[in-house]
Amino acid sequence: MDVKQLRGKNDKELRDELIALRKEQFNLRMQQASGQMPRGHQIRNVRKNIARAKTVLVERTQKADRK
Repeated sequence: MDVKQLRGKNDKELRDELIALRKEQFNLRMQQASGQMPRGHQIRNVRKNIARAKTVLVERTQKADRK
């Protein structure tokens, strides 16, 4: 997911996206633990997307606090 796409969403959509990404991360970890995961790079991509979503949310709260 691109940062521009995340910035285009409102706060509720971002939180929903973050929840979905965390669920996906959990499912990928379970697949990895059971040895069923064919592509290991997916975990890294999901972690980066979670970080991007959190960054946008923090930027927005800091921006709101300054006003």
